[in-house]
Amino acid sequence: MDKFTTLTGIAAPMPLVNIDTDMIIPKGFLKTIKRSGLGKNLFDEMRYDRNGNEIANFVLNKPQYRNAEIIVAGDNFGCGSSREHAPWALLDFGIRCVISTSFADIFYNNCFKNGILPVVLPQEAVDHLMDDATKGANARVTVNLEDQTVTASDGRSFSFDIDPFKKHCMLNGLDDIGLSLEKVSAIDAYETRAQTQFPWL
Repeated sequence: MDKFTTLTGIAAPMPLVNIDTDMIIPKGFLKTIKRSGLGKNLFDEMRYDRNGNEIANFVLNKPQYRNAEIIVAGDNFGCGSSREHAPWALLDFGIRCVISTSFADIFYNNCFKNGILPVVLPQEAVDHLMDDATKGANARVTVNLEDQTVTASDGRSFSFDIDPFKKHCMLNGLDDIGLSLEKVSAIDAYETRAQTQFPWL
């Protein structure tokens, strides 16, 4: 998992509330167990018509947001079923941070396990960032995980809270496997002892 320290990028405004995981990645694309390749189907039913043509007025199809790395969204982002494909699709598209007033719990935790930073801010802060994001590619937002701040293109900064353990994992690029590998010397030592103490196992 890639480390997350400071991200400065284009923020795409998505003012919808209750954006659920089926909107993020429709159930028809859940057959794969690969984390790559889902970005092209991110928000599939919102991005494309029935013939597979792009819907021009969908935010991620607009030229100024095609390289967005941040989404500023309405309340309760990631609700619905607990599919991990949702953060996979966001990450494969290039999204590293989602900002909202609230997230569904399972989606929120899945983001940290996949290198996406979900930032919870008060409504007033989200409104400001949403308005800032409508300025397009020239309005870049900076998310500083170490300082726990989000700074709009006009210089206004907002502080956010984060669990210290989740922050540590993001700063160091540690998913569940990475956390286990930090203990590899202790695991090796245990296995060596176990072979001596319990040779029949």
